[in-house]
This record gives sequence, structure tokens and C-alpha cells, in this order.
Amino acid sequence: MPEDLITGDDGRTRCRWGSEPDVYRAYHDEDWGRPLHGERELYGLLTLETFQSGLSWLTILRKRPAFQAAFDDFDPERVARYGEEDVARLLGDAGIVRNRLKVAAAVTNARATVALREHGGLDAFFWSFADQAREERPAPDWRPAGMADVPSFTPTSKAMAKAFRAAGFAFVGPTVAYAFMQSAGLVDDHLVGCVCAAS
Repeated sequence: MPEDLITGDDGRTRCRWGSEPDVYRAYHDEDWGRPLHGERELYGLLTLETFQSGLSWLTILRKRPAFQAAFDDFDPERVARYGEEDVARLLGDAGIVRNRLKVAAAVTNARATVALREHGGLDAFFWSFADQAREERPAPDWRPAGMADVPSFTPTSKAMAKAFRAAGFAFVGPTVAYAFMQSAGLVDDHLVGCVCAAS
């Protein structure tokens, strides 16, 4: 078996990174690489991806419930109205990652999400890159055999990051955009042999 795969005590073979702890296994099996839709859902995931930049995703997963509570269940309309008092509250919340630039980006991105409603919405905006991603790495012909085959960014994620910036979003570079593409299922980077790999 390739070193980047592991068979768990449940008898299922999965990407090694998603084998443990339990919060990682649940995320790997139930969320990562599965198509995600909905304005609130995508805004919430983008917020988490933004906060993850430079940190372990495990740290963010463990804090996900605290983030959800701190940011009003990721309701972009409510977050878009946040002012300095809300920013101060968030920076004092030990349950989340307290980074002023990332907090500011979450508010900016909520406002950009609301503004996108006039142009089809965040869901349509994000998924408009699906065809480009499929052409770039057609599935199931292209599937990573190991983690070394998984890129940190792609031409599509570069294009997406540029489009997000043009739409008024902050802190969404090509690497964050690609992680967002992976986690929201626009691309499927489960390894060959993983039980979660789409056929």
C-alpha cells in the first residue's frame, strides 16, 4: 500500500492525513472533496480557509464550532454589518484564531459576498470555475497517487484568486483559493485507493 494511504480500524483505506484524530477522519470522510453549495456554507468555509493560512488545518477544525458561534453562524449579511465593537469582541475571543488581518478579511469577504448577490451570488461565482478545473485535471483520469502529486495551487486557483480580488474579497490568494476548491469539492484530491475517491 502506498505510504500516503492507511487502512483504519474500521477496515477502510483512506488518505493518511485523514486517518486520525477523529475530527480529521470525520472531515476527510464527510466534507473534504464533496461538492458544497449555498452562500452561507461557502462563505463559512472560505472564512475558515482564510484563518487557516499559515496554520494547521487541524487547529481550525477543532475551533470550527467556536468560529461558527463567533461569526453568527457564518451569516454573511450579519457579518457584513460588523463594526469596531464586533472586531474587538472577535479579537478577545480565545476560542478562535485572533488575528486582526484575518478578522478584517472575514468582514470584508462578508460584504463582498452580499454584493455578489447582484451578480448571481457566491455559489454561482465559485462554481463557475468548475469547467476550467475539470479541463485542467480531468477526473477520473487524473487522480493523485500520493500527496507529492497534490499541488498547492493551479492555474485555475490563480484565476479564481484574481476574480475574488476583483470582486472585493481579501486574503484569497492562489493557495487559499486552491484549498477552498479542495474543501468545497470543486476538485477531488482524494488519493488513488482512498475509499472517498470519486470514481
